[in-house]
Amino acid sequence: MKAAVLLPYRKRPAAGRSPELALGEVVSLADALDHDVVHAEIIRLDSIHPARVFGRGQCERLGTTLKVAGAEIALVGAEVSAIQQRTLERQWDVRVVDRTGMILEVFAARARTREGVLQVKLASLTYQRSRLVRRWTHLERQRGALGFVGGAGESQLEADRRDIDNAIVRVRRRLDDVRKTRGLHRSARRRLDHRTVAIVGYTNAGKSTLFNRLTRSDIVESGALFSTLDPTVRKLDLESGQTVLIADTVGFISDLPTQIVAAFRATLEEVEDADVILHVRDLTDPEWINRAETVAATLNAIGIRESDCRPTIEVWNKLDRLPPEERASTLNAARRDDRVFPVSAIEGDGVDSLLAWFEDWLQGRRDLETLRFGFAAGQQRAWLYEHDAVRDERLSEFGFEIDVWWSKDLARRFRTRFPDNPTPEMTYRF
Repeated sequence: MKAAVLLPYRKRPAAGRSPELALGEVVSLADALDHDVVHAEIIRLDSIHPARVFGRGQCERLGTTLKVAGAEIALVGAEVSAIQQRTLERQWDVRVVDRTGMILEVFAARARTREGVLQVKLASLTYQRSRLVRRWTHLERQRGALGFVGGAGESQLEADRRDIDNAIVRVRRRLDDVRKTRGLHRSARRRLDHRTVAIVGYTNAGKSTLFNRLTRSDIVESGALFSTLDPTVRKLDLESGQTVLIADTVGFISDLPTQIVAAFRATLEEVEDADVILHVRDLTDPEWINRAETVAATLNAIGIRESDCRPTIEVWNKLDRLPPEERASTLNAARRDDRVFPVSAIEGDGVDSLLAWFEDWLQGRRDLETLRFGFAAGQQRAWLYEHDAVRDERLSEFGFEIDVWWSKDLARRFRTRFPDNPTPEMTYRF
C-alpha cells in the first residue's frame, strides 16, 4: 500500500531530539508494515490544532500532496485523537493511522505465541476504546423495549464500549494465567539456583544477535523494528561449568504508549526478576544517548530501577561498523568503566570479555566446598545433581566425596532439607 509519512514537529522541540531522525523512525515503522513510502515530510508547527493537528492551510496543501503522490494511507508520527483522525480522513479521503496505531500493527504482525497475541490484543482493545466517537448514525440512542413505548435505550456507543470492556477483562484474565505460568517457571529456575540475565535495549539495537551469539541459538535476527516480541530464555554454559540463563525481551521505542507498556507487563517481568540487566546500545545510532534514557524511563515505568544488588551491564554493540579512529576512542572510553563492554555481536569481537565478567560475577556469589557422604546418602546426591551444584565427585572407602559449587542460598536450602546430623553412614563437612 502506498503511504505518506507525516511528522508534526513543534518549532521548539525537546532538547536532543532530531526531527530528521524522528522521521526516519516513522519511515522504519512504515517499512516494517510493508508499506511503499511515496512521500515523507516534516511539518513544523507553532502549536497542535485540537481538531485536525495541522493548520487549515497546511491541511489543504497536504491533501493535494497526498493526492499527487497517490498515497492510500497517511501515517502520522504523533499521537492523534479520534476527533483529529476523523477530521483528517474526511478532508484527505485517505485512511489515517497515528504512531500508536502503527506500533500496534507492527506488534500484531510480529506476534507468534499465544502470549504475544494476547498482549497485542489487550493493547489494541485499550487503544480502540479511546477511538469510540459519535461517528456513524448507528451510534444514536436506540429506543427501549420494542421501540414503541418507553424512553431512550442504550446508545450503540455505550454498547460498543461495554463490549470492549468485557473483552479487556477476558484478555486480562488469560494474561494473568500466563503471568502465573511464567512465575512458576521462574520459581523452578530459582530452585535450580540458576542466575538470570535479561537483555534490554532500544528496538533494533542488536539484542537478538547478541542473544544468539551468547547462547548459540537461532532466534530470528532482523533489521526491522520489533522483530522480537515474545521473550525467549536459553542456557549459557560457561567454561567453568557454571550456567547462566539469558532472557531476550521486546525492544523499546521512544514515547512508547502506556497501553502497550501495560499490555507487555507479563513479558517484562522477566526483567524484573533478573539478577543482571544487560543493556544493549547501538554505537551507530546518532541518538544513542537519548535511546538509553528511553530504555531507563520505560523500565522505571514498570517499577524496575538500577540498584547495587542487581548490576546493570552496558553492551555497546555494532563495534564493527565504526571507523577505525572512532572505534579506538570507543574502546578507550570503555576501559574507564568496568561495566561497559564494546562488542560486535555479529562478529563476536569483545564477547569473550563479557563472558569473563559473568565468570567473575558468579565466582563472587558462590563457594567451592567438599561434602562427604556415606554410601546410603542417595537423596543428598540426587538433590545436589538436580540443582547443578556438583563440580566433581570421588569414591572413597567410606562413601562419596563431592565438590560442590553453590551459592549461600543453595547451601542454606540444602541444610534445611537435610539437617546436619552426622551418622556413621552420612557425614559432610562445611
